[in-house]
Amino acid sequence: MRPRSILLALAATMLAATVLAATAGAQTTTQTGIGGGGSPHVKSDWTIGGSAISIAYGRPSLKGRDEAKMMPVGAPWRTGADEATVITTSKDIMFGSHHLPAGTYTINTQPGDKDWQLIIGKLGTPKQWGVPYLPNLELFRIPMTLGKAAKPVEMVTYSIDPAPNGGTLRIEWGTVKVTAPFMVM
Repeated sequence: MRPRSILLALAATMLAATVLAATAGAQTTTQTGIGGGGSPHVKSDWTIGGSAISIAYGRPSLKGRDEAKMMPVGAPWRTGADEATVITTSKDIMFGSHHLPAGTYTINTQPGDKDWQLIIGKLGTPKQWGVPYLPNLELFRIPMTLGKAAKPVEMVTYSIDPAPNGGTLRIEWGTVKVTAPFMVM
């Protein structure tokens, strides 16, 4: 092959890989600061089903602390550190039978022994603090599937696993993994 042909083939391969990564929901995470308690704050971005989806959250570390005390059963939790954890979507999405219009919302969870609840709420104010939990802002709850992380995760981690017509929100911390599927409308 001639050098120009090699360069064109390489460029086409790189473009195809970029397009595949974007359509597969490749995650990019950017650190946005450090909270008052020392937890890093990040914003993770995905493109899922043509929707730009981001989650901004504080990432507390276990630091040898007991998981059960950090994620108490039966109590709504901001599922992060410091400010409220927020999800922003550029297109409408559906969690189960619950329609979530494009916009920015809070994410809380309620740990349970056998399953968890994903709690989506209105963002009351920009930079809203994550505690106390504000039940008057709650929009809906859906069950999350409780599982075990493949390996222990030191810092709270949000991911989205692409799926046909949407994805699966995945949250991991310590040995805990919880998931909730959604569809992009």
